[in-house]
This record gives sequence, C-alpha cells and structure tokens, in this order.
Amino acid sequence: MSTDPHNHYHIYKKTKHKTINQSPLFLRMSSMASLKLSPSSPISIPKSSGIIGRRGVSFLVRAEQSPTSSSDLQDKCQRRRVVVTLGVVAPWISLLSKAPASFAAESKKGFMTVSDNKDAYAFVYPFGWQEVVIEGQDKVYKDVIEPLESVSVNLIPTSKQTIKDFGPPKEIAETLVKKVLAPPNQKTTLIDAAEQEVDGKTYYQFEFTAQARNYTRHALGVITVFNGKFYTLTTGANERRWEKMKDRLHTVVDSFKITV
Repeated sequence: MSTDPHNHYHIYKKTKHKTINQSPLFLRMSSMASLKLSPSSPISIPKSSGIIGRRGVSFLVRAEQSPTSSSDLQDKCQRRRVVVTLGVVAPWISLLSKAPASFAAESKKGFMTVSDNKDAYAFVYPFGWQEVVIEGQDKVYKDVIEPLESVSVNLIPTSKQTIKDFGPPKEIAETLVKKVLAPPNQKTTLIDAAEQEVDGKTYYQFEFTAQARNYTRHALGVITVFNGKFYTLTTGANERRWEKMKDRLHTVVDSFKITV
C-alpha cells in the first residue's frame, strides 16, 4: 500500500444495521476498511445549497406642495421606514424558516459552522477547507493543498446508552486508533485521552499519531453516544505542520456537540 499523503486519505466505513454490543470491545468496528483516495477516486463537491438573491425594491416619490405641518411630515417618514423595513426583512424570514437539514454558515473568525439537524450534531472547521463526498462518511471537509489536514464525522448504530458503557477513555481511544482510525501497517501512539461533560452529555477526547513510511499524521478525535448512534469526529494534520495547526484543530474538536 502506498503511503504518499497526497494520494491517501484513511478513514473507516460506516457499518449499517449493526450494533456495537459484543465483546471484545469494538469487535465489529475493527472490520471497517480504510478507504484509498487517489486522483481517480470518486470525489465530488456537493451542489451548493443555494444563493440568496436580492429583491429589487422600487419607490415612487410624489412631490406636492401643501400646507403640511412638521409633525405630519415626521409621521409620514416613520411610516415609510416601517413599510420599507418590513418589505426587506420579510423575504429573509421566509428563507430562514425553510433551513435545510444540514448547512454550513459563518462562525467565529476563520471558521465555518456545520449544523446537521437530522443527526443532531454541529462542529466548526477552518475557513477554506472544501467539502468532499466519501462513501461511509457522514461529513468530510479537507484542505485542497495539504491532504492530511481534514475533519470527518462518522456515525454507526449502537445499543449503548452512553459512551461510558464502552469503558474508560484511554481504553476506548486505544482500541479505536489501532483498529479503526489508522491502517494496520501504520505505527500508532495514543498521546492522551480524557472525559468531558457538556450540557449533561459525555464526550471522550483523545490525541494520537499515526506513522507511515514517509509521513506522520498528528490527529485529534472526539467520540460520544446519543440516541442509538456512536459519533466519531477526527481531525489532524501532517506532523511537520502540527505546531502551526494545533490550535485550529483543537478548536474543531472542542466545537463538536450534540445539539438536542
């Protein structure tokens, strides 16, 4: 297997119609295959969710000479402001009420927010990354120049009620990194793993490296369980760019939340 980072992007496929409820831990997850991406791979950019156009607003101003008091003029001006405001705001209210199940919007400076209403999660990614479609992944965004800089979200069914039902953070992260998040021919090292509670929901965050023959990917991940789904978000960069990217990648991981 070639290890050129410009030709490979390793992820794991979504397991359908199965539950993670058997021993040893993640027995079924370990069978997920790594997906090879090359210039001939079927990657496509989804269609734009749409462009909001501006509606033209025309005005007819009629000049008349009449003995109108200053108070009457003020009243007329205020009424005009209300009419114009309503005419401009109303179309936006209509468009917002028809928000799609998943969409990206501007977030904090330098980031975009992804909100998936169907699967009830949200996260941010660095501005400039492009969305790509990869079979088995729910969402993938990546840098078009640096192939190892990316973020992906994967969902698989589970019968567990919380991430704690799988075990402690380090045990789960170690298994996930070795059997799912990196190819078997790469040397993996778990750097850290910790538990986090946010709004009554438990998340496990972890950091690891995956060393190939001619590059090392430094990555972060976060996992949780909600409503019968096991959520995994991973993001990372080439080790040579870690110092430059680590703050942004930590922002991505910290932003991942269940939204209900």
